[in-house]
Amino acid sequence: MAKAKVKQDQSPSGSALGKAADSQKQTKKQKKKKFWKNHPKIAGKTSEAKTLSPLLPPKQPQEFSSNWKALQELLKPKLNPAAPATPSEKFPKKDQKVSEKKNGDPEPPKSTPKINGGITSVTPKEAKAPSQAPPTKAVEVKKEKKRKIKAEGTEQSDPPKKPQGGTQPEPPKVDIWFDDVDPDDIEAALGPEAGRIAREMQGVTETAPPTAEKVLVKEKAFEGLTRTVAMDCEMVGVGLDGEESMLARVSIVNLFGKCVYDKYVRPTERVTDYRTAVSGIRPDDIKNGEAFKDVQAEVAEILRGRTLVGHAVHNDLKILFLDHPKKAIRDTQKYKPFKEKVKSGRPSLKLLCEKILNVKVQTGEHCSVQDAQAAMRLYTMEKKCWEAAIKAKYAGVTAAKAKGPQKDKQPPAQ
Repeated sequence: MAKAKVKQDQSPSGSALGKAADSQKQTKKQKKKKFWKNHPKIAGKTSEAKTLSPLLPPKQPQEFSSNWKALQELLKPKLNPAAPATPSEKFPKKDQKVSEKKNGDPEPPKSTPKINGGITSVTPKEAKAPSQAPPTKAVEVKKEKKRKIKAEGTEQSDPPKKPQGGTQPEPPKVDIWFDDVDPDDIEAALGPEAGRIAREMQGVTETAPPTAEKVLVKEKAFEGLTRTVAMDCEMVGVGLDGEESMLARVSIVNLFGKCVYDKYVRPTERVTDYRTAVSGIRPDDIKNGEAFKDVQAEVAEILRGRTLVGHAVHNDLKILFLDHPKKAIRDTQKYKPFKEKVKSGRPSLKLLCEKILNVKVQTGEHCSVQDAQAAMRLYTMEKKCWEAAIKAKYAGVTAAKAKGPQKDKQPPAQ
């Protein structure tokens, strides 16, 4: 037990000695660090490392401007390179060299003299190049002789100079070998350039297509109301997502394509979609338009007792809340001969005009006046056949109605 006590008493004194030894080692290390830090060689290396640290990107506007200026100074020689020396300067003529030597002009030094490692300034007289020296009389005479010889004999042999201005050479012509093919079909398949070349090869003169107005409107014709009129309307979208339609414009033309009625209609609800790409209607057009009831009454008065022509005209009557006798309606969308020509169950007005009238309409924003004129022109082309078919149809109906009651009659009783 006594030995154990002695060991316990000795343990704290041993730990104190260990701590003292550690503190002495730490003080020695610190002294070494201080000594080597203050050493001139190591201090110089650390300062160089600090100077060679990478530059951070600029953050303040002043730093940006200084960097921009430095960049411009570096790029100056690249943006404005020295003008290349002309062939005469690079290789001066022999006669010129001889004349300069005879005159005794001192040759300019090839390189500027150096004094104590620096370059001395050179005066303008010393920096003169030999090409800038005034030409002598002998050189001028020889140049004149050469010019005369060129003017006399070499003008014809010289190739023609290329026109200045950087004009591009003409593209090679397309070799088309179709003999009996319509140039219009070639143009549709290969493009306008191929169609033009095909017409040139076949000797067909290319005529400009007639404008829509010339085809659809008869010049110097009656401008008032006729017994037959054509109507077309333009609509805008109202309600959620502009799905519902509302009247925005009404146009009516007479039998000769002359516009007799064209008015914008003020909307009664908030417009959510003007459909400008199709309707051509803008907010300013209908802002100060006519009231719907007034337009409705005027259109009803015009249509009363007249034949109405249109394309899908039932939609126009529906948007106007009007009705018209079925016998007096001529719809170009429902006419069977047009469907057969175009080979479509519900042909569009654009397709009918392109195939039958050879006119392009509705290429961009739609115009109700032009659409009404197109429908009327289609009707006038087929007016005789159309009216004869209508007459025969309703004559057959009336005859059948007249014969029907006679069949039902019972024979008189004997």
